[in-house]
Amino acid sequence: MNLFSSQLYKIMEWITRFAYLQLLWILFTLAGVTIAGIFPATAALFSIMRDWLKGKREVRLFSAFSTYFKAEFWKSNLLGLVLLFITALMGIDLYFIQEYLGQSFSWLYIPWFALLITFSLFLSYVFPVFVYYDVRIGRVLKHSLLIMLISPIQSVTMMLSISMLCVLMWLVPALGFIFGAPAAAFIMMWAGLHAFYRVDQKAG
Repeated sequence: MNLFSSQLYKIMEWITRFAYLQLLWILFTLAGVTIAGIFPATAALFSIMRDWLKGKREVRLFSAFSTYFKAEFWKSNLLGLVLLFITALMGIDLYFIQEYLGQSFSWLYIPWFALLITFSLFLSYVFPVFVYYDVRIGRVLKHSLLIMLISPIQSVTMMLSISMLCVLMWLVPALGFIFGAPAAAFIMMWAGLHAFYRVDQKAG
């Protein structure tokens, strides 16, 4: 009974931590007037996940989150602008495909969907790389792409886990509101760290 109570306490403690992180992520995003805040808030969220996964779990969340938010404010927003630009290009490309083809399906959609899947996987590595490697934005993008390509197992694991999480959040929307962002960040950071350790071992 004591063992059960202990495990239940740990589970509830982690649920509370994730819920608190979700709240901090939302508040700091709004504090940065949404667009200017979402990228540094996301960087701070991934930084906390990195610390937890590396064993640094006894941290004051608000203080740590605030420190990471301020430290990465300008750099993360620059990264965000680059990502928004790439996303906009993909959206424009899809718009012209639809304008040319109308509502009918065409083989031209297949390369676009393949690119969308690749870009989604690439995005899943961007913030883990951003908080793990202290490099310039250009190298963050380059490292994210290369690590994605040379880590198929981690990429597939990440994709399947995120897909399962999305299904769960779709079935129970309240879960997404309570701790959706931290749960997704945890999955991406966990898979990312496994890929980074593998790359670092090969490089060493």
